[in-house]
Amino acid sequence: MSTGLSRLKPGVKRRTHLLLSAFLWTAIGFLLVAKGWLRLDQLHEHQFILVVTAFALGIIKSRLVLDKAARRAIDRILILKDGTCLGAVYSFKTWALVLCMMGMGVILRNSSLPTMLICFISLTIGCSLLLSSRLAWTAWFNTNSGKRENKPG
Repeated sequence: MSTGLSRLKPGVKRRTHLLLSAFLWTAIGFLLVAKGWLRLDQLHEHQFILVVTAFALGIIKSRLVLDKAARRAIDRILILKDGTCLGAVYSFKTWALVLCMMGMGVILRNSSLPTMLICFISLTIGCSLLLSSRLAWTAWFNTNSGKRENKPG
């Protein structure tokens, strides 16, 4: 029987960690794309070029940078034991990085940078997160369907 604080620990299965990881990457990516897209209303010229360029760079960033990070996170989750705390979906270092990125987002939104640049950054990062989330979704699907539990794609 569990005692003390360990009873309060929200322990979950690995596949739940994978689902949470996939959901977080997708939700944050969607949120950033939506925020960037909504800012487009304030811009009337160069919208098409801005969106296409942001998405192209987002795809490049996803393939060159975020896919590696996503694979590391998935590998880390796959070695966790079932019953590991839900917050262990990411390491302390990754959670610290997430907090820093959130802080940078707040600073960016409140800065005097041109709306076009803020829109571009939001669209680029959002697109890359959405695209790289496919790896966690694939890993989650593979664990749910009884397929292999190693690196996706």
